[in-house]
Amino acid sequence: MPFLQLKNLHKTYPDGTHAVRGIDLDVQEGEFIVLLGPSGCGKTTTLRMIAGLEMPTDGQITLAKKEITHHPASKRDIGFVFQFYALYPHMTVHQNIAFPLENLGQCKQEMQTTLLRVSKSLGIEHLLDRHPGQLSGGDQQRVSLARAMVRQPDIYLMDEPLGTLDADHRLALREFIRSQQLALGVTAIYVTHDQEEAMSLADRIVVMESGHIRQTGTPSEIYHYPADLFVANFVGSPGMNLIEGKISSQEQGLFKASSAEIAIPSLAYTGPLTLGIRPEFIYPTDKGISARVSIIEYHGSHHDIHLDTPMGNLTMRTPLSVTLSPKDNIQIAFKQNEIRLFAPKTGHAIL
Repeated sequence: MPFLQLKNLHKTYPDGTHAVRGIDLDVQEGEFIVLLGPSGCGKTTTLRMIAGLEMPTDGQITLAKKEITHHPASKRDIGFVFQFYALYPHMTVHQNIAFPLENLGQCKQEMQTTLLRVSKSLGIEHLLDRHPGQLSGGDQQRVSLARAMVRQPDIYLMDEPLGTLDADHRLALREFIRSQQLALGVTAIYVTHDQEEAMSLADRIVVMESGHIRQTGTPSEIYHYPADLFVANFVGSPGMNLIEGKISSQEQGLFKASSAEIAIPSLAYTGPLTLGIRPEFIYPTDKGISARVSIIEYHGSHHDIHLDTPMGNLTMRTPLSVTLSPKDNIQIAFKQNEIRLFAPKTGHAIL
């Protein structure tokens, strides 16, 4: 049985807002799961229902073989890290971290040993006598993490814990969160809209939109084999190039978009299609589809080249060794095994 299981989970608010629409999710013990999606997709509501901070309208939640659907938060063995720290301002850092251990009735000596171990691992042992208002945002979030970690709960729940931090703090804490989760073997559910965080942290990513789960898979599966047009466009920076067209020759495997034709894998399909290709799988060639360079974006390790083509505007990602200038006329081709095809009416991938 999965360590955490959500079955047909719904949440409808009194104003009629249907935030979560019958989702199913199985999480194995020790997995790091990231709920990824745009604002309003239902990811935080899902997390809060797991935590017991919101009660489902329908469905079932099982954790560690116990059905907890309507248990209050105090009856669930959960460590919750909030986006905005949620520290007690009148307490010192030491008191904030120790608070959950005191509630568990842990003896003072054991509590002090645990507190010092966790605070040292987070590099905040020198801050124990300060109050939250005396700390930077990064240090406050470390305290928030420490408070969740001292309990060693059944599961960690993290609601965009790095969203308010600057880039340096985000990277350092991201690495710490993952290393600690792996070391302790604790199951973790992490909410974010940041794709880089999702890709770097997750064992599996759950992509959500409008209260639905659109796809669940490893970061590689989500990126290379999106289940539908939403995932193809949402995941990746920029998302997939999407080109509308149709099969012009099933025998030869040709896809036609406007005046251009592209060779595609052989496909027993008729009717309109949407072709998807990631920017890094478009490349300049001596003979291919005509394109005109419009904008060049420098990203340190690569360029994103915006192209005007007969198929519409496309983005091509090139290494720095490829030198192009705006208004250059070039030819481009697509890497065949990286072409993805979608049915435009349903948006679903055609496998």
